[in-house]
Order: sequence, then C-alpha cells, then structure tokens
Amino acid sequence: MTATLARILGPGRIELIEDVVQEALLAALGRWPRDGIPGNPTAWLVQVAKHRALDVLRRERLLEDRESRVREAIAQWGHGDATLVADDPVIVDDQLRMIFICCHPAIPADSRVTLTLKLAGGFGASEIARAFLAEETAIHQRLVRAKRRIREAGLAFEMPEGAEISERLDSVLDVLYAMFTEGHTAHAGDELVRRDIGEEAMRLGALLLRHPALARPAVHALMALFHLHAARFETRVDSEGELLLLAEQDRTRWDRAHIAAGVRHLERAASGDVVTRYHLEAELAACHTLAPSWEETSWVRIVGLYDAMLDSFQSPVVALNRAIAVAEVSGSESGLRALEALSGQSVLSRYPPYEAAVGEMLRRLGRHQEARIHFASAAERAGSAPVRRFLERRIRECSAVCEGNVENREAPPSRA
Repeated sequence: MTATLARILGPGRIELIEDVVQEALLAALGRWPRDGIPGNPTAWLVQVAKHRALDVLRRERLLEDRESRVREAIAQWGHGDATLVADDPVIVDDQLRMIFICCHPAIPADSRVTLTLKLAGGFGASEIARAFLAEETAIHQRLVRAKRRIREAGLAFEMPEGAEISERLDSVLDVLYAMFTEGHTAHAGDELVRRDIGEEAMRLGALLLRHPALARPAVHALMALFHLHAARFETRVDSEGELLLLAEQDRTRWDRAHIAAGVRHLERAASGDVVTRYHLEAELAACHTLAPSWEETSWVRIVGLYDAMLDSFQSPVVALNRAIAVAEVSGSESGLRALEALSGQSVLSRYPPYEAAVGEMLRRLGRHQEARIHFASAAERAGSAPVRRFLERRIRECSAVCEGNVENREAPPSRA
C-alpha cells in the first residue's frame, strides 16, 4: 500500500502516505470483524487510504494540483480499484521501485537500510535498533533525515537503469538480509521465529531475480542463504515454543524443498567472478544443513569460512561466531580465549549472544559460578522470550551445580 500510494502521490509525501495507510488498517480492524472481510481486501484498503489522502490534500489546498493526476493513476489500474490484488504486476513493480528509492545514493548510506525496513518492510524503529545494535533515538533521527532528503531531492518513483542499478543493489541486499535475519531469530516478542518476515524477505528476493538486470550471482547467493536457513524454521522450537539447539533438531523434518532450492541458488551464484559475504554465509549454511549429523559437521571448514569473511570485512558478530566454531574444533578453552579477545568491542557489550557464548564456554569447563553471572547478564538484555527462557534454564542448571544438587564436573558441550 505504501509503495502503490507513493507512485500515485509521489515519494515526497511519505509522511502523509504512512498516516493514511495506518488509518486504513485501523478502519479494517474496526469494520471487518463486524461486516466481514471484503472479497478483495487489497482493493478495499487502498481505496480507503486513497480517500483519506484526498481528504488531507483538500484540507491542505493541494487538491487542485494533484487530483487529476491521482484519478488518472487510479484509472490505469483497470475497472476502478476492484481489479487490485496483492500480486498484481503493477503492485509488484511498485514495491520494487519503493525499495530502490529508499536505497537512492542521495540518501545517506547509514539511512538506506533503515528507511527501507520502515517503508517496505513495516519494521518499527525499536525493531530496527535491535537488529543493528543501535539506539532507538539514532534510528528515529536517520528516518527523519532520510524522509527529508527524499522531499528535498524530489526523488522520482522509478527504477534505476544501467550502472545505477549496481550502485544501489548492495544496499537492497543489505535490506533483505536484515529483514530475513529478524525473521530467523526475532530480537523481541514471544516467538523465536517470525516466519512472515522471513518469507517476505524471500518473496522480495524472488522479485529481484524476476528483473533481468538484477538476476546476479550475489542475489542468488542471498537466496541460497535464505532457503537453507528457512529449511530449519519448523524445527528451531519445540511444540511448546521453546528454543531447540541445532544438535537437538530432528534433521529428518528439515524442509527438503527449501534445501534443494538453496543448493540450486548456490550453484547459480557460482557463475560470477566475485565472492560476496552472501556467498560465504550461504556456504556456511550449506555446511550445517547438508551435514548428516551434528558430529559429522565440518567445523574446520566453517572456521575457514569465518576467516575468509573477516578478511573481507571486520565484524564483531562474525568474530563471535568464529570463536564459537573454534571451540568445536579445538575445545572450550580455545573458544573462551577467542571470546575474551573480543571483550573490548563496545558493540558486543550490548549484544546478549556474546555474554551467552562466554557463559556457555565457562559452563562446559565446569566454571559454573562464573557461567551463571554471564548467563544472567545475557538474560537481562534478551528481547526474545524463548531466548530469555533458555538462558534462565541455564542459570538454574548452573545454580544447581553451585549449590551441590548435582555433580560439579565439566558439562557436556551444548550445540547452539
């Protein structure tokens, strides 16, 4: 809806468009339970939002300039709004254009992903802040600056061409990656996996591949990563919604169709001469997903892939994941040393998985009192309820050992 109305009213009216979209959704919440869901919900919502926008434009004395353009654009959809459906090619193109507008080079680089997640992905500022380990006030400021820049630059609602597509594609892929990451492991809420967000990222990635100029190896690599992770969606929690570690998951229930699609995209990704971070992450996912069992996973290969990623770009989160993999190759003591070497990273001080990883290494080494402290620190910051409950179980386990209720010995490794 946001993308479609941006085409009609112009991206310079983003604030108005966001407002009328919310009003349309609120109207649906009020009327549909009473009157029933209309035969074409998409058309109903767009129609209500359009009329709300026209009312505002009238009040702002801008209707004379825009009304004819709005009505002409509406007429191009066919027989009124009744022909609108969610997968209409016009709406599909609108969504793609909206993503590329948000990634326009006129918009500051640190705001492109944030703006796209807000306008095209429906993310709130707090969700975006958690995804990027940033302060919520900083995210709000980015959004304000980006929307102001759209107005000031008078950006057109159109797809870029030629070299300009390549210039923006990296930011677009960053957007989809961040969106899928939130779907794979939600940073807040009662559910660990938010399939709707993950599947939306996959749908938008598939749209990119439908565009001849965008069907590139990096896009295939990203789609390979998505499919290989999505194959495990159903097994990442148990029947009670509790987190299941990778070693605990029933591999026979992993989605074979997603795995096959991931392998196909990984093969297509190999056609280029540039290896991106998405290539490396997709191969990491393949190492896990294609391994017959946890014990047969190639951890040496996984450490090598993390090394390659760190050679390409420095990331404290990648370094954290590498340290965990080192523990599987060389033991928990080596893993703990690698984690302690990262303790000065200010970003990781706000990142609960870091404290949880340190706690896990200490638990494996039988240092339960210290482990309990780190698990408690991670639990305090955990936004996701399933992750918090998992950490609370770890705290109880360590407390039981410290209080002498169970044998105080080196704990078996836990497979995250």
